[in-house]
Amino acid sequence: MEETHATREGIEQALYSLLPTGLAGVEAARGRARLRTLVTLRWLAVAGQTAAVLFVQFGLGFNLPLGLCLTVIAASAWLNVFLSFAMRDQVLLKGWEAALQLCFDTVQLSLLIGLTGGLSNPFLLFLLAPVTVAATSLRPRYSALIALVAILLAALMPMLSFDLPWRPGLSLDLPPLFEWGHFAALLLGILFFAISSVRLSEDEARLVRAMDAASVVMAREQKLSALGAMAAMTAHELGTPLATIHLVAKELVSEFDENDPRHDDVRLIAEQADRCRDILGQLSRSREAEDIVHANMPLSSLVEEAAAPFKGLGVTLNVTWSAGERGEARTPLIRRSPEVLHALGAFIENAVSFADSQVKAVASWTDRQFMVTISDDGPGFAPDVMPKLGEPYVSQRGEAHLHGGDMGLGFFIAKTLIERTGGRIATRNRIPPRHGAIVQAVWPRAALETLESDRI
Repeated sequence: MEETHATREGIEQALYSLLPTGLAGVEAARGRARLRTLVTLRWLAVAGQTAAVLFVQFGLGFNLPLGLCLTVIAASAWLNVFLSFAMRDQVLLKGWEAALQLCFDTVQLSLLIGLTGGLSNPFLLFLLAPVTVAATSLRPRYSALIALVAILLAALMPMLSFDLPWRPGLSLDLPPLFEWGHFAALLLGILFFAISSVRLSEDEARLVRAMDAASVVMAREQKLSALGAMAAMTAHELGTPLATIHLVAKELVSEFDENDPRHDDVRLIAEQADRCRDILGQLSRSREAEDIVHANMPLSSLVEEAAAPFKGLGVTLNVTWSAGERGEARTPLIRRSPEVLHALGAFIENAVSFADSQVKAVASWTDRQFMVTISDDGPGFAPDVMPKLGEPYVSQRGEAHLHGGDMGLGFFIAKTLIERTGGRIATRNRIPPRHGAIVQAVWPRAALETLESDRI
């Protein structure tokens, strides 16, 4: 027992609480950097700067202000040592904290470059490093601050920097035009890398948020399907005992005289048992209650189920189906997929919201693929929206179509779900003089077709 207690005590002493990151979602992680990352990059910079300074001084024999250079490098090393003791390295820094550290790195690197030639130093381009890190990991306002600091410090170098180190007794004087050319190249590089990195990180963040929303939608659809399967199992399991209760209650009714006070109670039990059987029968017949693993349905039924919630909304919604080239006469069976149902429902909802009077949903099949084509007679896709279709946060809904708000994620989520099931999406506008939009989903037969369809 003592050994067990000692072991547990040792484990408890070895454990330490993890710092909360305070992230409630994907958006909260934007504009923040991990301390460990910045410390590691700074140690790499310290090692590289020390090696470069020592090589120039002793390897090439150039005269450097070695003491000042090593002092500037030591400042970065001491900052890392301080941060390692003051904070845990897995902590996620706030935006302003990371910006302060990168500002320090920019000033430190500018001082080192100023001590070794300023704008004449070919290592001037390393000022791009903290700017690029800021633009990749921080919010645009902090990235702009770091870029502005780097540009201002570079602009001051012609007035405050030391001469470019050279061999003893010799000096290398570069023309001012060459130095300002270096500055212009640095300025353009900072602007280019900062803007491009910000744009790339913004696009990545938008895509991550959109994929997170798609995952939430998919989880909801899976949950609804799981509830349906549970309802079907419950209806099946309760059917037998309810039938027994109903049968016994019927027999008891016939045994009691109508004037017996127990007759009405037994008759009520029989009626309620019969009502429970009807409710369970409705659950068993509901398509929503089918087992998600074994649920098979005709392709036409799946499109009808997706379109059902949007009928009677002031727009005629027609669902048809037919065999295509070398397609069998009977409607093929497919697996009932929550992803496909939600995606088709989203496309049909968009069509209904934009249509003037009519929406068509046509299911067809060939010997190689399944197709569902949804068309409307509305204004069609706007020319500026058409090239961006499928991207997150792209929408052409006006105030009349918002229905409580629109973020431009519906089409992206539907497209993602279709692609997750092995299909692909094609879009276009109808050929004039007809007007309206067409969205077509296409799957290889192997992606949706159920094994039972080959046995019929």
